[in-house]
Amino acid sequence: MMTFPIRVQQLSPTSSEKSIHDFFSFCGRIASIQFDASTHSATINFEKIQAAKTALMLNGGALDGATIHVSSDSVADEHHDDTTTHGVAGSAAPEGSAYEQHDKPRAGIAAELLAKGYVLSETILGKAIEIDHKQGISTRFLNYIRGLDKTIGEKIGGPETTVSGKAKEVYAQGHAQARSIDETHGISKQAGDYYSRAIASPFGVKVMEFYTGTKKQVQDVHEEALRIAAAEKEAAAAAAATTAAHNPDAPAAVPTTSAPGYSS
Repeated sequence: MMTFPIRVQQLSPTSSEKSIHDFFSFCGRIASIQFDASTHSATINFEKIQAAKTALMLNGGALDGATIHVSSDSVADEHHDDTTTHGVAGSAAPEGSAYEQHDKPRAGIAAELLAKGYVLSETILGKAIEIDHKQGISTRFLNYIRGLDKTIGEKIGGPETTVSGKAKEVYAQGHAQARSIDETHGISKQAGDYYSRAIASPFGVKVMEFYTGTKKQVQDVHEEALRIAAAEKEAAAAAAATTAAHNPDAPAAVPTTSAPGYSS
């Protein structure tokens, strides 16, 4: 299988193959890692070139307290040639095609990293936004998000209804009223993954704009990171409550560490 290698240098003495994998798996599927603890470096082989290019975007990011250097001799730090899976926003993709991690908007991947507590500079966030603006959003990912919008909306409001459209109807009424309507219809509770819940939430309009649009500001990435962190905290609390209800004698779960700047 052909892979796409990137080189990571200036790793922290505390870095491990696992911590490297955890960080760079946000870019996409990793085929293998060659980690050299003696030189504080690693070679990461990605299955897709888009994932490798996203990894190059993270040059200057922080991992285990060290500012890392990310480079490649075989993968160009350019994104204008991703036309096989990326195109202008709104272009068509095969119906029913699934998305993968590397299909997500680069700004969305950056938000996920921030939500997990990783530190990315404003320069990296700006670069993620620039890449999305230049190449557009993956059509497979766009189809997935728009499919959720339509499918969940029709379940709640009937034919030709979208969640984002319904949210726009109540958006002017304020956040409290939007949340009340969401709870009445049980939209968020019916949703499965993060994107479903987020689109169905009172912030649905902003979430849809973030993942389907290509014009963003750095602050938009930080706001999405806050939403992701809050959703993960809520999901963890719900899972703990369910466990406690089924096994009241089990020890209480130890709270996870909140991401810097994203605790609630």
